[in-house]
Amino acid sequence: MTQAVDPARIALRNALGAELHACLREQRTVAPLRERHPELDIDDAYAISLEFLRLREAEGEKVIGKKIGVTSKAVQDMLGVHQPDFGFLTNWMTVADGAEVKIAGNLIQPRAEAEIGFILKERLMGPGVTPEQVLAATECVVPCFEIVDSRIDNWNIRIVDTVADNASCGVYVLGNARIDPRGLDLAALEVRVTKNGQPLSRGFGSAVQGSPLVAVAWLANTLGERGVALEAGEVILSGSLVPLEPARPGDVFALELDQVGTASVRFT
Repeated sequence: MTQAVDPARIALRNALGAELHACLREQRTVAPLRERHPELDIDDAYAISLEFLRLREAEGEKVIGKKIGVTSKAVQDMLGVHQPDFGFLTNWMTVADGAEVKIAGNLIQPRAEAEIGFILKERLMGPGVTPEQVLAATECVVPCFEIVDSRIDNWNIRIVDTVADNASCGVYVLGNARIDPRGLDLAALEVRVTKNGQPLSRGFGSAVQGSPLVAVAWLANTLGERGVALEAGEVILSGSLVPLEPARPGDVFALELDQVGTASVRFT
């Protein structure tokens, strides 16, 4: 039986969701939620993120996918967050491959990360989703940049802060390739990232919980506990294979994902 939530706590959750929404629209940050409200737990964070999302949907945004964040040790160590998080992708967050992203007025403190994206052909909903079921439900994989962005001061986040803040998601770029993953060893795929034409980082699919399939299964099961499914046709971002890199005006990022394809994005 679900335990009733105190009305004051509901009001706090809604207020913090509205605060993060205002930060998104006004391109500003706030002090970490966990420091101002130490009583917040992961259930509060999820409820805050849903209120944040509800306000975006009220403005016309539509959910077209989900994302997993903080899956690799490199990113966990960088941010001091030691478990994955999750968020929602909307149609307003999509950037075309090779397109220009204007930071001013759109992003606050962006960082770029290279990922393997999944496009689903079947619905997945936990509990009990396995990596094998993820593979069977996948139409194709795509090379991807996620441009993460935080509404929290100076990226000073822990798990409550980032989950509440839609998993620190900004925008994302899908490459044009669409590759059937059957026959690929997704854990062994290597990605190479350049910044302004110079080698920046490299990583493997195994960086995300041993395999991107494991990461997507984790997402399906974690969201399933809260009554949320991964829907057919949705884009699922499976987590960064490399450390996050700050993006500034003038920067150009490109990636090459073995056996899959390329993606790029420019910042102004």
